[in-house]
Amino acid sequence: MGIKVTDYIADFLHGNGVNQVFELSGGMITHLLDSLCVRERIQVISVHHEQSAAFAADACGRMTGIPGVALATSGPGATNLLTGIASCYFDSSPAVFITGQVNRDEQKGARSIRQLGFQETDIVSMAAPITKRTFRVQCAEDVPAALCRGFAEAVAGRPGPVLLDIPMDVQRAVIEDRPCATAPDESTAPKVDLDPLFHAIKSANRPMILAGGGVRAGLAATAFRRVADALGMPVVHSLMGSDLLPFGHPCRVGMIGTYGNRWANVALMESDLLIVLGSRLDVRQTGSRTDAFARGRTIFHIDCEDGEINNRVKHCHGIMCEIRPFLEQLAEATAGFTPCRTHDSWLAEIAALRASWPDTAELPDAPGINPNDFMHRISRCSGQAAAYVADVGQHQMWAAQSLELGPEQRFLTSGGMGAMGFGLPAGIGAALSAKGSPIVVIAGDGGFQCNIQELQTAVRLNLPLKIVIVNNRCLGMVRQFQETYLGARYHSTYWGYSAPDFARVAAAYGVDSMTINETSGADPAIEWLWRDPAKPQLLQVMIDTFSNSYPKVAYGRPISEMEPLSEPVEMEST
Repeated sequence: MGIKVTDYIADFLHGNGVNQVFELSGGMITHLLDSLCVRERIQVISVHHEQSAAFAADACGRMTGIPGVALATSGPGATNLLTGIASCYFDSSPAVFITGQVNRDEQKGARSIRQLGFQETDIVSMAAPITKRTFRVQCAEDVPAALCRGFAEAVAGRPGPVLLDIPMDVQRAVIEDRPCATAPDESTAPKVDLDPLFHAIKSANRPMILAGGGVRAGLAATAFRRVADALGMPVVHSLMGSDLLPFGHPCRVGMIGTYGNRWANVALMESDLLIVLGSRLDVRQTGSRTDAFARGRTIFHIDCEDGEINNRVKHCHGIMCEIRPFLEQLAEATAGFTPCRTHDSWLAEIAALRASWPDTAELPDAPGINPNDFMHRISRCSGQAAAYVADVGQHQMWAAQSLELGPEQRFLTSGGMGAMGFGLPAGIGAALSAKGSPIVVIAGDGGFQCNIQELQTAVRLNLPLKIVIVNNRCLGMVRQFQETYLGARYHSTYWGYSAPDFARVAAAYGVDSMTINETSGADPAIEWLWRDPAKPQLLQVMIDTFSNSYPKVAYGRPISEMEPLSEPVEMEST
């Protein structure tokens, strides 16, 4: 007996733990959608733009560790996935993207023409630079092996996206009916010589850990917390590592980098030992002055990719190893470890820095609602939320600076790609992965408009999304750049830009909504937002157009020198 290829794919996805796939229907994936529908074991989530499908799959992969899956038809469907694929690649999110392709006899092949079949597009070549691997499947018998290798590749080493492009005639072909394979576990756990690291820890007076998104991507958060508890040294985090330690953890310092907490950046620059776990040390973390970042401290850099070590920041002690086995080995070695007595005084110094530079005091003269204060307020009332999903912009930085995350709460955002429009569709993916637990989506007015159509998806599925629109009536991050470098000429960010009343838009979609303009309305509005945790709601928070994301590293200076107290000496390049 044989089995139709798309039936095999549906069985394989189910056998490998996939519970949802995201898609926008098109001709070249109709057979696959039909197989998923007939088998009724995987929830098919129809969205209203393929980019949204990709962002939702990204969130599923991050929340579960199982590759998120998105489907798209050939041509525009496939190309619309590319931004989301790139976001998965840069943020190390495991995902598998399956695109339909025109029949093999409609493909141009080696002909010197642009296109033969309708919507024929070489998505494999386009996606190759932003995927771990692509498969151009041209033979039905190759589908099982391509699926198995693709799923294994998506989670192996540094996770990321994989793409399979399958022609329609291959999809409807019949292959041998055999048990669907599961992706093999290819992880290894080489032993690492920890003696140099322990010697450095015992010799340091001001040691510090910098935890990045690679800890989450490597499914190593539990081991990381064991290490943090055992060593008892201060921990700073990058944007993508925001949820590694809960807000109240005694070792947690705060976020470092371009928009990091001022006290965290100052503390990092005063450290004499820095242990970097799963962080690329890119310009948003170190600033442009990598010499200043490295000076005066010993740096151990642990990463699963050799190319990341001593890339921008030189003279690091590199340890190339997958983060989970490294941290599990370190956790075992630190069992019963007695933290150095100087750690308490070092932590007390950092606490004094935090008291001197509170995040809520960075905008002392801003009229109306203080965005950092609002983030504290909403997180204190959102203990039921499984995750916060932030779109991209100033609100993203206020959220990362000030949210009070609980022990099991996640923080998802588009980091390396920095893609506006991520928030709402990723919130949908997170909500489906969280199996009924509410998700808080924090977006700006600009980013929310990029995929606003997915309000319909949230309503149709009745998802418990608590959507907060931080509306400053502009594209604030770029407007702030224009204020600093371009003489406050706000073209296309404030001049020539507009946003709707999102409360009225939400009402049109059938979503209950509310708007607040003053701090006095914040607590009642947040209480309203959680009155019914199970339903979608939207809260529009109006803030001053000219509120800046502070502190911000003064470009060209060390990361401890931040605006508005210091001025840039160079033009930003990123």
